[in-house]
Amino acid sequence: MVEERQQSQVRWYARSTEEIGRELGVLPGQGLDEDEAARRLSTHGRNELPEAAPPSPWHILGAQFSSLIVWVLIGAALVSGLLGEWVDAGAILAIVLLNGLLGFVQEYRAEQSLAALKTLAVTYARVMREGERRTLSSTELVPGDIIDVEAGDRVPADARLIQAAAFRTQEAALTGESTPVDKNSLVLADNDVPLADQRNMLFMGTTVSGGKGRAVIVATGSGTELGRIATLMITVAVEPTPLQRRLEQFGHVLLWLSLGIVVVVFALGLWRGEPVFDMFLTAVSLAVAAIPEGLPAIVTTTLALGVMRMVSRHALIRRLPAVETLGAATVICTDKTGTLTKNEMTVTGLAIDGLVCHVTGDGYAPEGEVIGGDSRAGGLRDLLWSALLCNGSSLRATEAGWTVVGDPTEGALLVAGGKAGWRKEELEGAHPLVGEIPFDSERKMMTMIRRSEGRAVAYVKGAPDVLLGRCDWYMTRAGEVVPLSDATRHSIMSLNQEFARQALRVVALARRVLDPEPATFESEGIERELVFLGLAAMKDPLRPEAKQAVERCRSAGIKTVMITGDHKETALAIGREAGFASGSTQALSGLELNGLTDAELAARVRDVSVYARVSAEHKLRIVRAWRAQGAVVAMTGDGVNDAPAVREADIGIAMGMTGTDVTKDASDMVVTDDNFASIAAAVEEGRCIYENIRKAVQYLLSCNLSEVLVMLGSTLLGWPLPLLPIHILWINLVTDGFPALALAVDPKDPDVMTRPPRDPQAPLLDRRRFITVCVQGVVMAAATLAVFGIALSIMNDEVTFARTMTFTTLVLVQFLHAFTCRHDRFSLFQIGVATNRMLVAAVFISALLQAGIVLSPWGQEIFRVVPLRAEEWWLIAGFGLLPFLVMELWKAWSRARSGPPRGSTV
Repeated sequence: MVEERQQSQVRWYARSTEEIGRELGVLPGQGLDEDEAARRLSTHGRNELPEAAPPSPWHILGAQFSSLIVWVLIGAALVSGLLGEWVDAGAILAIVLLNGLLGFVQEYRAEQSLAALKTLAVTYARVMREGERRTLSSTELVPGDIIDVEAGDRVPADARLIQAAAFRTQEAALTGESTPVDKNSLVLADNDVPLADQRNMLFMGTTVSGGKGRAVIVATGSGTELGRIATLMITVAVEPTPLQRRLEQFGHVLLWLSLGIVVVVFALGLWRGEPVFDMFLTAVSLAVAAIPEGLPAIVTTTLALGVMRMVSRHALIRRLPAVETLGAATVICTDKTGTLTKNEMTVTGLAIDGLVCHVTGDGYAPEGEVIGGDSRAGGLRDLLWSALLCNGSSLRATEAGWTVVGDPTEGALLVAGGKAGWRKEELEGAHPLVGEIPFDSERKMMTMIRRSEGRAVAYVKGAPDVLLGRCDWYMTRAGEVVPLSDATRHSIMSLNQEFARQALRVVALARRVLDPEPATFESEGIERELVFLGLAAMKDPLRPEAKQAVERCRSAGIKTVMITGDHKETALAIGREAGFASGSTQALSGLELNGLTDAELAARVRDVSVYARVSAEHKLRIVRAWRAQGAVVAMTGDGVNDAPAVREADIGIAMGMTGTDVTKDASDMVVTDDNFASIAAAVEEGRCIYENIRKAVQYLLSCNLSEVLVMLGSTLLGWPLPLLPIHILWINLVTDGFPALALAVDPKDPDVMTRPPRDPQAPLLDRRRFITVCVQGVVMAAATLAVFGIALSIMNDEVTFARTMTFTTLVLVQFLHAFTCRHDRFSLFQIGVATNRMLVAAVFISALLQAGIVLSPWGQEIFRVVPLRAEEWWLIAGFGLLPFLVMELWKAWSRARSGPPRGSTV
């Protein structure tokens, strides 16, 4: 029976201690014996998370060469080698290898998710075996083991509490709930309780924030909630990015284009009676001309440069193609706790005798003030004193900032007192601790008894509705104690409800002078006839820049969705504050999601901006629903519960400061400052990078098309080959490569974040850009062929001289064409030559290299060229400038025809 229980969906929270003991075959006071524990360990396996075999370095390296366009290049290198063109073959293979190494270095650590989960889960536990308490590795635990846990412990497996005293756990990493969860051993009557509401259950990987407890383990390893998430991580496939899909399609086009060129030219030559070997060499030269050999390396290098720029904007990219994918994002699904909010509870209001005082400042830094009352005297002072003296936590300053040791709610009260000038440490000197009645979920309050001016005073805090029922008196603003009337009670509860509607967590504070002082401190005798002091309202505040970042994403046409473990009402209120939700926006809870089929969710997903009380499976369903709609989804998160959805998304984003190792290693990008605004900046950078890649592709394709047309035109005219394969390879890899790389760092357009996201299914070059590429290729080819024809006529068919003229002309034409490609509408003189100094430098360096080939003896020998005279250089300059001027006129005509683009600042 035990063997089956762990794997089935047993509702342990609805079973009594006796029922659990019978089903798991264990006595709570005795524990398992060693023989039975060993048998169960053999049956269930070690308490470890499921682990996928990590990819080897060789596998990662091999993946860099799986693209079709890379194999096209390798094929071209092999053909060149078979023809004896060893320089060509070596150059192509060198650029392919360089591209692969760049990608390998960036992606070497991309598959560490399960290793991080395993590290997170390993801990030690205090176990009851054969009536004795022992300390064992968590990996040796089995279902039925009895464990003892207390504050500071990490829960080693999923377990059902059988004893609990003031017990609380921090489950934000698993459920997304930002505040500690009160736990007890009571049976839950409801048979369908969400994970976050299972108050008598402990979950592997969470931490104990307060109290002590004893529990019986009900699931280990893959049977735990954390194990189920680990299993989800294994089942999530890594999808190719939009750019990878576009480049793969582009590779297919190039492959068929190259084959078509080879067949057509070879057939024409044979039909004209040309020698077979000469025509084969010509066909291969044309194929080399058609393939932009430098494109894979240029795309990889462009993305790598983008990674470097993003680091300065607090975004660390772990997979190169993720840079571009950000620019295509149409939906950002973000976790709330620690991502939109600070994950630092902050008191925002104090209420006493109908007076509500505003508390400024956010987070744990005691910087701010209490506005609206005198915090140094009267009732407000006593309220703050009670908040500090009924407090078991402490506030510490570290290099990383202020932190709370203990309960976040108590930390918020400490900070509120500090803003009023009161310090717990100072008050404790005059009010030493005498006794304590810990918090428990049944009473919903806690009490600390202190010696104040020779008398014992009980300071109490708890849930307002419960604590108010224990009060007979209340304190006025002036500090007077008066009887608590029914009207005042109603007024206090109305104010409490108003705070709750604002998604604020409310704590009530009271006190009582114990005169005479009791011999023992019991709840029934002390927590009665209290003096009500007031209310403290608090929340986990939004990051100051979060709302602006959400608005910026919206202006860029990106849908933002908030996913959280908080209650639905709280989530919706925060969603409205952050700008996610408007009056008509729908919100769905985890239970409501359970009632929807995948088809029903897909039909509603566009209308829902806030999800509450969700589990890891829910997050996966939401991401998949959006992707089924054709959206490019970015998912942000920091907790373990976010990791599967982060990995499933087109672009997974983890928080660097508060994020777990699991989520970081499942992600494509890590935001190092946990700032949602950095995501908007990364989207902007991603859009800019894609535009620059498209510029580079347009430049390379138009240049390659000109080379093909030069070779094809010469063949059709019956002329000799105007360019040798080594000339084409030099142009494609060097004289084209440097300017194309410089286009990768072209300054971004100022309106890049006011445009809608591009269609992820759209081709790399749309119809308008494709026509532009064709026009540019034809114009450049015409100028180059004209020079070849003139050179043949000048030197009486001296082919080497004519090839030198053609080679140099085409290089110059393409240098100037790089400046044309900086913008598809605006003239170079409008955007400025010097606004891309990298391009100017790249063209200058490439020109020096080209001059070195033509003028140096070694260059003349390798490239089979001859030196040129001054008048021949002038002829090259004139024809080289002609295509640039034609394209400037083309852009001027296009602007006049369509008018200026809306929002343009150029």
